[in-house]
Amino acid sequence: MAIKSMLPALSPDGNLSRYFEQIRAFPMLEPNEEYMLAKSWRDKEDIKAAHKLVTSHLRLVAKIAMGYRGYGLPIADLISEGNLGMMHAVKKFEPEKGFRLATYAMWWIKAAIQEYILRSWSLVKIGTTAGQKKLFFNLRRIKGQIQAIDDGDLKPEQVTEIATRLDVSEAEVMSMNQRMAGNDRSLNVPLSRDAEGSGEWQDWLEDDSVDQETNFAEHEEYNARRDLMVDAMHALNSREQRILEARRLAEPPLTLEDLAVEFGVSRERIRQIEVRAFEKLQKAVRDKATELQLLPHHIVP
Repeated sequence: MAIKSMLPALSPDGNLSRYFEQIRAFPMLEPNEEYMLAKSWRDKEDIKAAHKLVTSHLRLVAKIAMGYRGYGLPIADLISEGNLGMMHAVKKFEPEKGFRLATYAMWWIKAAIQEYILRSWSLVKIGTTAGQKKLFFNLRRIKGQIQAIDDGDLKPEQVTEIATRLDVSEAEVMSMNQRMAGNDRSLNVPLSRDAEGSGEWQDWLEDDSVDQETNFAEHEEYNARRDLMVDAMHALNSREQRILEARRLAEPPLTLEDLAVEFGVSRERIRQIEVRAFEKLQKAVRDKATELQLLPHHIVP
């Protein structure tokens, strides 16, 4: 899609205020207008329609990108990668399926940013399984929730709680915590004078990157799982979609109290709807995966 050069870009000095002013100038779209623009792009490859779809969602991209600032990467790069994800979402979007572009695009934006972060951290191997990726992208958030964000080694009870929340082993939690803490060191810092040899830290790191064929296969598998999730969202009604997105996808997630006020019900009722919606979503993913003869992999949030 040849619209990347037409988008506003964050200046080299990282002036977020100026960038936010630029993207706020693009109006939000009404559902009917969004539908017609999406059809115009899909049926006629109308670049102007695609540009309007992308620019109307740049605020969503920026909001999601800001949630990944804790990984030590330039916010301009995170936003740029998120914009690429937004463009892919527009390219693949099917307006007749009944959900808004923002709901669909959120998965593409997050996937693009996460893949960029994983590539940037690949100098220090962090693992490639779905569970390890899930742990990598959620460890900081959960440590913050349990007041462990500034600690070095986690306490045993903290390790247990994180492992339980993310459905991974305690050994994986401890290993990932050590890797992420170690990678906070700048890779361009010179080695200590007492160290054998000279140079920078990055000169001593092994290249653990896999070959292009493996990368392509993993990318295709991830896309297939993501598409399964998007299709499975149709199994939920509008209220269930809203609650599940707000609780599981928003950065940061809304509280039960926030949603209870929004829907005029109790917090316990919101919790029940969330649990039921997630169970329905899991079943829909499994059923669709079986239909397509795919393994029902756990989906990284």
